[in-house]
Amino acid sequence: MRAVALTQYLPINHPEALFDIELPKPAAPQGRDLLVRISAIAVNPVDYKVRAPKDKVESSPRILGWDAVGIVEAVGSDCRLFQPGDRVYYAGDITRPGCNAEYQLVDERIVGRAPASLDDAQAAALPLTAITAWEALFDRLAIHRDGSAAGKTLLIIGGAGGVGSIAIQLAKLAGLRVVATASRPESADWCRALGADVVIEHGAALLAAAKAHGPYPYIFCTSDTDSYFAAMSELVAPQGKIVTIVEASQPHPIELLKAKSASLHWEMMFTRSMFQTEDMQAQHALLNEVAALIDAGQLRTTLGEVLGTINAANLRRAHAQLEAGRTIGKLVLAGF
Repeated sequence: MRAVALTQYLPINHPEALFDIELPKPAAPQGRDLLVRISAIAVNPVDYKVRAPKDKVESSPRILGWDAVGIVEAVGSDCRLFQPGDRVYYAGDITRPGCNAEYQLVDERIVGRAPASLDDAQAAALPLTAITAWEALFDRLAIHRDGSAAGKTLLIIGGAGGVGSIAIQLAKLAGLRVVATASRPESADWCRALGADVVIEHGAALLAAAKAHGPYPYIFCTSDTDSYFAAMSELVAPQGKIVTIVEASQPHPIELLKAKSASLHWEMMFTRSMFQTEDMQAQHALLNEVAALIDAGQLRTTLGEVLGTINAANLRRAHAQLEAGRTIGKLVLAGF
């Protein structure tokens, strides 16, 4: 099968950072695994973070990629959610080979039925960010989807990125007032089009700008926990909640949250698959619900740009664009 892989962890401008390769097709699926024939993929910050330069060499080619749409070709003997021919979408498991290949094995419990109203590229933009935003809002921040939080304000730091783009929409469906940050006029317009009530600048201007629109019982940081921890601690409301998806590179004074009895939560959408949690199948359910909301016209795809077919040159281009930090929505590659 055709695939894009790495053996060394190199700067993205190096021609061997990602390269085209022919590899054996995965073996027949066992247990609850599906064998999926990939038709489109999306690229996320996790891709370039995993690929980031380091002193390590793989003994065999490693395939990255954690966003895919495809057709189920075969199912394991214990599968009960899908059958061959089903069109699916998923983010996969970071501990297993990724989706930058023609075929992939993936556990059915973290796979959903792809939205029928979207083409492959549009659907590929959704799984990882939809799972992340859903879990951050409804599991970590404990926002109720029944409208009981209606009118409360959510601050989303990084509203125009992949996660922020779907988080804005999900928050509006729950009745929240959304204040989102953006750095450029075009990204601010994107946030407003998705439903943000207020758009403010991030960076050094965020604290002063955000104070005018609080209080914030909920804060969702999708960008640079290190830079925004102090501001979030000041902005969060008493008994409020902060969730972040970006690792910190330095210690932070969590005692800033004590007087407010505020809480800090981490969200990593790979947790369930990495640890094979008892509720792992919750990701199957939420992906199906997201697909239903898409098909009902209540959510829209967050596709920003299709960069061409699935090959090493286009994947290197996608990694470079994400590393530059100026992407609106999701970057997708479709077909081989």
